[in-house]
Amino acid sequence: MRGTPAGRLTIAGDPIDSQMVMSNRTAAKKPVESRGALRFTRVNAILLAAGLGSVALGYALLARGSTVAAPLLLVLGYAVLIPLGIIR
Repeated sequence: MRGTPAGRLTIAGDPIDSQMVMSNRTAAKKPVESRGALRFTRVNAILLAAGLGSVALGYALLARGSTVAAPLLLVLGYAVLIPLGIIR
């Protein structure tokens, strides 16, 4: 950058006008699409229903004294199916 007139840059020996660089940066920006709207599809409803069914069955089995199936169904519902139903 030494020895160049004001407002001029040199990159690899080629002079570049700083105004040209700034105008290219602002012109290259594209509008960003808003992803704020949630799309609730049939797949979401099925996953949420499966998650709620898994949780309900898990609590029913827990009330009967199940120590293996009930916790597995509860974890499946709360940690896998319901979050997938919300995210997907």
